[in-house]
Amino acid sequence: MNRVVVGAVSALLLASAGFFWWQGRAELQNGAPPPEIATPKGSQPIVLPSAEAHDRGKALPTVAKKQMSPEEKRFNRFDRNRNGQIDRNEMLSTRVKAFQKLDVNHDNLLSFEEWAVKTTNRFKEIDKNGDGIITRAELDAYYAAQDEKKAARAKAKAACGCASPDAKQRHKGDDGSDDDGEPAQ
Repeated sequence: MNRVVVGAVSALLLASAGFFWWQGRAELQNGAPPPEIATPKGSQPIVLPSAEAHDRGKALPTVAKKQMSPEEKRFNRFDRNRNGQIDRNEMLSTRVKAFQKLDVNHDNLLSFEEWAVKTTNRFKEIDKNGDGIITRAELDAYYAAQDEKKAARAKAKAACGCASPDAKQRHKGDDGSDDDGEPAQ
């Protein structure tokens, strides 16, 4: 007999909980009515623009785009949250892509081995004769080759018509660097 009473009470509790849950869902779907906004004394109520069903409303006003100096552009490239100040994280955020290239195991830690591989590879690239010593001539030749590569890329961009200022922004990475991973000037 006790089992029957306990079962009946629990069935009633479950049914009432389900009913209240169902009513709560219905209220959420209908949404709450918008709040009444009182206008301050002495002011006129705000009149919202209206249009007929097939007409279009008035055109939005156009805003003239401010021309920024190169210094402002450079500052804005670092100031990600546009608060007029550059903090340490914003300054370092432009080098994330370069860091990720060095972090080959993607653990967000740059070990000496990961750094050494990149440095060793660059050393081998500069040391053309492989004697383990970089001479001034080898270093000058390396930088001259790098300058030639940059000039060839610039010439190719100019030839394809993508050297416009808008296209330059498209060629820059998210970290503010050019295609070659170097920081943009």
